[in-house]
Amino acid sequence: MSYIPNPKTSGSGIICGIPQPGRCPNNCTSCFFQSGRSYLEPLAENLPNMPTLAQAEGRVLRVNDGNDSHHCQSQVVKDTLAYPDKFYNTACPSDLEKYPGPVVLTLNPGTDTDEKYAIVSDDEARNLMAVRFRINTWNADMAREAAEYYAADLDVAVFMTWMAYHNKYEIPETHLPNYTYRRRTMNAYWAIHDNICRNVMEDFEDLPRVYLCGELGRTKCRDCGNCLREYYRWKESQ
Repeated sequence: MSYIPNPKTSGSGIICGIPQPGRCPNNCTSCFFQSGRSYLEPLAENLPNMPTLAQAEGRVLRVNDGNDSHHCQSQVVKDTLAYPDKFYNTACPSDLEKYPGPVVLTLNPGTDTDEKYAIVSDDEARNLMAVRFRINTWNADMAREAAEYYAADLDVAVFMTWMAYHNKYEIPETHLPNYTYRRRTMNAYWAIHDNICRNVMEDFEDLPRVYLCGELGRTKCRDCGNCLREYYRWKESQ
């Protein structure tokens, strides 16, 4: 099976890999990986999808741009040990100490998106290079609370990742004017207006280490750099 690169990370210094076969058990709403719109469709034929060591040389491996690194965690760790530079994506706050590298933890996956976010202790956060908050215009107050805890109290970087919606009905009617239907990396979504994004992000300017995932109107990793910066910051702190 030939490796298929993620077009979103092209030219960024990051290369992606998914060690597990099949669908992710988290089944988060609006997840591109589960929706039939992934660059790896059909999943049954293209997973696992791991680069060779030669392909990953000089790059940082993002483990699980789809699926979750906590799913079959011991096997995921085994299958990625040979890669010298790597970080793990997960939405599970448990067993963070079992990863042999830094972790990006999604705080509010799936049905938690607008309801609650994961809280880990200072000791448990030692393996975190960053946390990721799935933000929209109706959970921004919760995003602020999470940012105060992680960025200000724990000194962990917070990536604000704006949710994009395939179906308009997922957006509350009163918030629909904040969104526009446009193409992102491969597919069209209801995505945040740039001016609304800018206005909301201004509310975090007084907090350290809170970053927008991507750039205004641009979603490719080469236009961002957050993950590489935080990966090497974490690595140099060890």
